[in-house]
Amino acid sequence: MARLRLLVTPDRQADRVVPPSGHTAWLTVFTAATMTFLAVFALALSMASGRLADAWADALARTATVRISAPPDQMEAQTFAVLEVLKTTPGIAAARALDDDEQKALLAPWFGPDLPLDALPLPRLIEVTEAAEGYDSEGLRQRLAAEAPGAVLDDHTRWRRPLATAAARLNLLGGLSMVLIGASMAAMITLAANAALAANAQVIRVLRIVGAQDDYIAAAFVRRFTLRALTGSAVGAVAGLIGVALLPPVDEAGGFLTGLGFQGAGWLLPLLLPPVAAAVALIATRTAAFRKLRELP
Repeated sequence: MARLRLLVTPDRQADRVVPPSGHTAWLTVFTAATMTFLAVFALALSMASGRLADAWADALARTATVRISAPPDQMEAQTFAVLEVLKTTPGIAAARALDDDEQKALLAPWFGPDLPLDALPLPRLIEVTEAAEGYDSEGLRQRLAAEAPGAVLDDHTRWRRPLATAAARLNLLGGLSMVLIGASMAAMITLAANAALAANAQVIRVLRIVGAQDDYIAAAFVRRFTLRALTGSAVGAVAGLIGVALLPPVDEAGGFLTGLGFQGAGWLLPLLLPPVAAAVALIATRTAAFRKLRELP
């Protein structure tokens, strides 16, 4: 409790040991602000990637597609046969064949809007909506093979698994980025604290002569550097939130960056970064201070 009191209680005499300005001051503030700014975007990217993967997985969870590849003279007959099979399959809520306009809209992002469907041997697609109780996919494949040899069932499993894996890896990458950012900030603050301690070595010796304890001297450095880190991190967090808020909205960004940012209570998460940065600075400065004090005669 005595050490904690030294850390949180302002002491003008002890604070004079630490230079109020100079390269160590701006380096600490700049490092905390920059690292927190990057941490806000790493957090936003991690959360957005998880939401995007979950949204895609949910969209594919209750749907399937039947692709019919057959000669033109057999296409209508096999389409009718597939629809009849799907109507009598337990666990299928709805099934419908996509018309030419819908298939053209699906292919437009890759081939453009003027795709001549009549000149291409495109398969017929049937959209299948799964009921809550689900269906036997293997049994359905066998029935389709018997009734329509050109029909292939795609239950989107090969799409959902990579999405789940990608979301997990992106979240892991986001967490690793946060750890690296925190470690980099701790290293820079340690260097700044060591520089300040070395620059004030003569003053520290005088304080020891008059009876000051190492805890008292170290607390002055810890308080000053922790406050600097807290201030810089708060500035970086606000700047990061403003940067995220200025990103294009969902309907304009599109692609991978769709929905990049925070939602709801997620906007409060970056506000936790300044206290975390202050804690990192406290630990780093305290460790550096006592190590340097042991080295000084």
